[in-house]
Amino acid sequence: MRYSKAFPSILVLCGALALPVAAQDHDHAGDDPVVGSITFPTSCSADAQRRFEDGVARLHSFWFGAAREAFEAAAAADPSCAMAHWGLALTLLGNPMARSAPSPEAVAAGLEHASRAVELAESATPRERGYAAAARLLYADADRLDHFARMALYEDAMAEVARAHPDDDEAAIFHALAVVANAPPSDLTFERQLLGASILSPIFERRPDHPGLAHYIIHAFDAPPLAQRGLDAAERYAGIAPSAPHALHMPSHIFTRLGYWTESAETNARSAAAEANPRGRYHPWDYMVYAYLQQGRDEEARALVDEALRIEREALEANPEGYTRSVIAYNLVAMPARYTLERDAWNEAMALEVLPGSAPFVEAITRFARGVGHARAGHPSPAASEVDRLEELHAAIQAANDAYWSTIVGAQTLAVSAWVAHLEGRHDDALRLARDAADLEETVEKHPVTPGPILPARELYAEILLLHGRPAEALAAAEATLRREPNRARTIAVAARAAEAAGNAVLAASYRRQLADVMSKGGGRPGWQN
Repeated sequence: MRYSKAFPSILVLCGALALPVAAQDHDHAGDDPVVGSITFPTSCSADAQRRFEDGVARLHSFWFGAAREAFEAAAAADPSCAMAHWGLALTLLGNPMARSAPSPEAVAAGLEHASRAVELAESATPRERGYAAAARLLYADADRLDHFARMALYEDAMAEVARAHPDDDEAAIFHALAVVANAPPSDLTFERQLLGASILSPIFERRPDHPGLAHYIIHAFDAPPLAQRGLDAAERYAGIAPSAPHALHMPSHIFTRLGYWTESAETNARSAAAEANPRGRYHPWDYMVYAYLQQGRDEEARALVDEALRIEREALEANPEGYTRSVIAYNLVAMPARYTLERDAWNEAMALEVLPGSAPFVEAITRFARGVGHARAGHPSPAASEVDRLEELHAAIQAANDAYWSTIVGAQTLAVSAWVAHLEGRHDDALRLARDAADLEETVEKHPVTPGPILPARELYAEILLLHGRPAEALAAAEATLRREPNRARTIAVAARAAEAAGNAVLAASYRRQLADVMSKGGGRPGWQN
């Protein structure tokens, strides 16, 4: 097949799941979708108002194609409805939590709709004029202002709308969403996430069926120190908007943070089943694969990986660009990398092949996995070659001023370099590089696209410490990883080995019991810790 080199040959071993494969241009809402309850008065006609509020409810669950349909219907029902064009402009922003700019085409279309909203709002209310003007800031002057600068202007404008209209819950909610979306990943005090949550939580008490409140509270608390605070919203969101695929997925952000693997797998299975676009399943599937691998449900994980790669193979035949430049390509490429590395399947990791046309941060996933595979199999030269390519990718990301992915790929580069140094007998360098990788990776909070690192750098540091006869330090590193990634099976196994090597048989036994409990739903991995 033309694009066969894009996919790891190890994954043809299992049969494909019986799922549709034809990629669709947009998702759709179906009949009478259940998407929660909102109240958002406008000056539009009654028919347009009903359709508009339906669109906003869908928008709050990032169901963008379905929201566009509703906003288009509102505009058709009332051509003077400014807020219908406001809604269309917002759908073109995409997921604001992704911290990635809309395409130039989306920016142009968004500016057109927002400008139309501004024009029509001249005959509407001051409040609607505020919304329309704020939306225009998301797209205006894109030739001189980058995405993050425009998002900051939008946040300020929505703060003004909220201040001018203190009884408008929607203004407060959209302002809080911007506050959380604009939080820098390097701020580990989570100041802005906590500010956003302080706006959203009191409204959620009054409006328990509002989809955006549950959704954005989950995002606000999607960090290890905060995750427990998001559990209530996580447990309720899927029931608020069960027709929206993203609403079914979002609870797993909290479940993953807490190590609730069964709950994460189940809610993502529902999300993937509700997703009309096969490629739209990559994101929930990556979270499912991660959860399955923690539980030792390796065959179920492998079936999902194989199915995702089959879908992409066929989709690439029809459209070679595919998702390869999209942030969701991360999930497509992460799944096979996780499948190999979580199982210590080093030969399989070495066989992974790069997805053509991948963005640098996506290609880095495969290069990292291959580098770790070669190094752990005792092949210093090919592992060093992967380090060379990782350094090139890191330089490209730095040149693009992408601080987040520069940090992640920089940590991946250091981690593989550490194992190369270990193989070459440069033991002090190995320990230093592995520690530096762990420290660097933990200077940022994870991106919402991923359930977690492909392999945590501090977990790899713990393993190098063990090899260098420093089990007490290895145990401390493994336990530090578990504080960030609770119930992570491979880390628990490393902690058990470290505790035993440190002479603490009681703690080693405790970790083995914990590992058996975490993996009780799976078949286990005999000898995988060796």
